Amino acid sequence: MLEKFFKLRENRTDVKTEVMAGITTFMTMAYILAVNPNILSASGMDKNAVLIATALASFIGTLLMALFANYPFALAPGMGLNAYFAFTVVGQMGYSWQIALLAVFVEGLIFIVLSLTNVREAIFNAIPMTLKSAVSVGIGLFIAFIGLQNAKIIINDDSTLLTYQKFAGEEFSTVGITALLALIGVLITAVLLILKIKGGILFGILATWILGILCELVGLYVPNPDAGWYSTIPHAIVSFDFTAIGNTFGQVFKADFSSIKLLDFIVVIFSFLFVDLFDTLGTLIGVSSKADMLDKNGKLPKIKGALMADAVATSVGALLGTSTTTTFVESASGVTEGGRTGLTAVTTGLLFLLALIFSPLFLTIPSFATAPALIIVGFYMMGSVVKIDFDDMTDAIPAFLCIIAMPLAYSISEGIAVGVISWTLLCLITGKAKEKKVSVLMYVLTVLFILKYIFL
Repeated sequence: MLEKFFKLRENRTDVKTEVMAGITTFMTMAYILAVNPNILSASGMDKNAVLIATALASFIGTLLMALFANYPFALAPGMGLNAYFAFTVVGQMGYSWQIALLAVFVEGLIFIVLSLTNVREAIFNAIPMTLKSAVSVGIGLFIAFIGLQNAKIIINDDSTLLTYQKFAGEEFSTVGITALLALIGVLITAVLLILKIKGGILFGILATWILGILCELVGLYVPNPDAGWYSTIPHAIVSFDFTAIGNTFGQVFKADFSSIKLLDFIVVIFSFLFVDLFDTLGTLIGVSSKADMLDKNGKLPKIKGALMADAVATSVGALLGTSTTTTFVESASGVTEGGRTGLTAVTTGLLFLLALIFSPLFLTIPSFATAPALIIVGFYMMGSVVKIDFDDMTDAIPAFLCIIAMPLAYSISEGIAVGVISWTLLCLITGKAKEKKVSVLMYVLTVLFILKYIFL
């Protein structure tokens, strides 16, 4: 049955290889179960509900990938997109998390339409490659910056705006020790990755957490719930109580529509769509290249099915109560282990479902233990900077502005807007619009972004 459905022999693989590949993929991306609730809870969402939604959205999205495309790719709420959700749409723009979920839900519906038509290709071709790379790099810096702040390694300062944490004084038993533990966690994770230990990011989180527990037991770390410093010691390991999902499930339909500013809301949806679209395409092409799945023309044969799985998972995830669900680049770890079919994805999806009963364990993991994962993921996303041609000023300057705007403005959408506007205007003013093949769509986007700054 498995042979017939997943075409194992045709793809030169077997059940054992696929299952092991699926386990490997899960191990490399299971950190999202700890990180996503920590990030989205900053928007006011219930951490337990977000964890359940994360696991369910990952299970459903990954299963859809197996059914629609028979590819070994896994899906989960995307890093960067969850930060944009919590810190920009809710934190900076002031929208409720219900409105933010509505934006994700609408984005998913649009993505479904784009996946059924050729519009996706038109959008993909309209955005210059330099900005696609810059967005990835900017998000990487933004994520790393959030990790440094979550761990209190970087803190506010009246004279310099930001500074590093002092590892001395009366606050060492809370702020100081957690910042130190996070730095140790980055070192541990880096060593694991250099040694090519599968699941290095997850093991880095666990190692940092264990060190936190030891520090609490010997009195080096003193929990203070009133100040936001909670115990690192779990009081339960498993739970079969999934009622918390009721706090987020279906909340997209309970949003206060009267608070929505139409143009601003369109920008939010476009930002979600933009990052999700190119992040997904980049991941699919990159991972499939590694698995030799591309045809002689460099195209992925069943990419429409893969994109459809991604699109449906995004809307389903929003209904459940999490930010954009997207294809994870960590799928490459399973492919490296020999995963070639949807059976790898099914294995990964089932493990996400199983993780639901261990929700109390994941919820106890402190933010200083997940901070190293954010910093390391930021490092991974920085890799796209080598794709930017810094000898071509017309491309390089807008890419730089796009990158630097994201962490400094604390907003992914501002980085995208600055990048699009500067690239289009520089091409137009320097007479390179024809050479750079600036499309009508880029002019439209530039006008919309400029209008946003004028009226919003």
